[in-house]
Amino acid sequence: MKKIALITMAGLSMTFTACGGGQKESEKTVADKDFVYEVDAFADLEILRYQVPGFEELPLQQKELIYYLSMAAIEGRDILFDQNNRYNLAIRRTLEAIYENYKGDKATDDYKEFEVYLKRVWFSNGIHHHYGEEKFLPKFSQAFFAEQVKALPANLVPVKDNQSVDQFIAMITPVMFDAKVMAKKVNQSGGDLIVTSANNYYGDGVTQKEVQAFYGAMKDTTDLTPISYGLNSRLVKENGKLVEKVWKVGGLYSPAIEKIVFWLEKAQGVTENDQQKAVITKLISFYKSGDLKTFDDYAVAWVQDLGSSVDFVNGFTEVYGDPLGIKASWESTVNFKNVEATKRTEIISSNAQWFEDHSPVDKQFKKEKVKGVSAKVITVAQLGGDCYPATPIGINLPNADWIRKDHGSKSVTIENIMEAYDAAGAHTGFGKEFMWSDTEINMIKEYGFITDVLHTDLHECLGHGSGKLLPEVDPNALGEFSSTIEEARADLFGLYFLGDAKLVELGIIPNADAYKAEYYKFMMNGLMTQLVRIEAGKDIEEAHMRNRQLIAKWVYEKGKADNVVEYKVKDGKTYVVVNDYVKLRSLFGELLAVIQRVKSEGDFNGAKALVDNYAVKVDQKLHDEVLARYKTLNMKPYKGFVNPVFELVQDKDGKITDVQITYTEGYAEQMMRYSKQFSTLPTYND
Repeated sequence: MKKIALITMAGLSMTFTACGGGQKESEKTVADKDFVYEVDAFADLEILRYQVPGFEELPLQQKELIYYLSMAAIEGRDILFDQNNRYNLAIRRTLEAIYENYKGDKATDDYKEFEVYLKRVWFSNGIHHHYGEEKFLPKFSQAFFAEQVKALPANLVPVKDNQSVDQFIAMITPVMFDAKVMAKKVNQSGGDLIVTSANNYYGDGVTQKEVQAFYGAMKDTTDLTPISYGLNSRLVKENGKLVEKVWKVGGLYSPAIEKIVFWLEKAQGVTENDQQKAVITKLISFYKSGDLKTFDDYAVAWVQDLGSSVDFVNGFTEVYGDPLGIKASWESTVNFKNVEATKRTEIISSNAQWFEDHSPVDKQFKKEKVKGVSAKVITVAQLGGDCYPATPIGINLPNADWIRKDHGSKSVTIENIMEAYDAAGAHTGFGKEFMWSDTEINMIKEYGFITDVLHTDLHECLGHGSGKLLPEVDPNALGEFSSTIEEARADLFGLYFLGDAKLVELGIIPNADAYKAEYYKFMMNGLMTQLVRIEAGKDIEEAHMRNRQLIAKWVYEKGKADNVVEYKVKDGKTYVVVNDYVKLRSLFGELLAVIQRVKSEGDFNGAKALVDNYAVKVDQKLHDEVLARYKTLNMKPYKGFVNPVFELVQDKDGKITDVQITYTEGYAEQMMRYSKQFSTLPTYND
């Protein structure tokens, strides 16, 4: 629950490379002016490349370490596909077989739509939208699909045991084509959230009530260091009894996990120091045992490793994919420290206690002593699992509240990803279409760079690490509302302190008015422009989007009497206008106090009321208008990335002499290569 995606403004990246105290956009430099960021575009998606500046200058040992960790990052791809839906691997492998063996006319509408659908499945790691959670449907015909499956060599059709090709088609067709079958990967709209969600974290016949009772019975409210119950398993019924199938070597997903462990063991041999080696050793031990106490040992060791330049995330980490926030998706990133840009985050983290002490929340919910808060700016070298192709721009881990309280957390801002977004989003015309006046456009041009980066820094470094749970409060007390509330808490912390004079005093923001750029963008996005990411007529499902609307609508409603924020219409178009930035900051502080209380007390009903009243429902008339205006810009609301390719260079004796990086691989080319080289799981993982 502790990562932030680049979702500040739909379609317009207002994030920039940050160095020291901040530089203006015009002062920004790009290592390679001829670098091509755009790779492909289809549906509502654009595929980009990212550069890895500084990799060539790293010592060979660090390059080799990055290579092994990068291989481990790709090996878990099949796990995420299967976690997202039990038929995803069957569908992906069938589509890829058709793609590779197609003999017909590629100019037909059916084939063109087939390619788009396959690219969407790759992007979303399955058949449900990566952000909106709803199933996207093929626009080619069922007859075309059946014909192509039947034309495949029999060994390429991933049938189940004793299943004919016709039976396979009959099984898969409604999963792909029927909007009512497995309609949402994650359902947050009511009813039984487990039964109505299409993810693969729970077996057939398992209900929400049974899940909550099963894990509720395990918990000891007197345990001050509780494990993350159920984090790394699928909960199924066997002979009418609930049983966990643990993801580990020798358990569920073993073939893929064995490969991950293989590369981690290679990485052990080229670590930078003993502490980093101990981190990898503990992670391997967790993968082999599946023991969540060992996972906590790994997380503590990882958060305490502050001396290594190369770092990584690898494992079952985030719980957005489970409507109850229990089961974790598999993800990985590999990165190394950007030393110069990290100076900014070090200033912030070294003042963590000041920010905690001056937070506008009730004293009983504050940490008396902030421990182990570290933050850095990183250059990502490889993305995997739930961080690929769509990736966050910031990460704060570990997630366990007691580890954060007793040992601290590590926060990162991913600068080269932000650079790629910015380069690809330049000159879009978005600002002129949706910002109220030249005043806002110029303000964001002047200060959008540093305020956006600082909001991410504050969100990750301090926001997620702030506050505390009251004694004996269950970390999962907020249930299906926990992700939205947690993201809102971190966003509000960042927004509130972005307008504090302390940032000017610390020398990391240009002046006392710069914060207004981020305030305007946030309100415009939360109230209006993020709606381009939702289909007409739909509610908001995704936790980050719910968080932003919750904040924006709450402060809009509370500030109505003083006209703090308003909607204005000009030339038939609706705009968001901020009239009083000082009062807006005060409202952010008030809501932060409310949400911290809800979090600290484990107030489920309070969380539910906030989400239901402010975060979910959409003004359909405004939504239609935003979609129509956005369409004229010919932009894609979602972006993702292809990875660079790393290759070992060896001499005639087999000794590694270098690791080369290239940026020429295309989107379909990379996806097909990954499916051939890094696909070890069986099609059906029952």
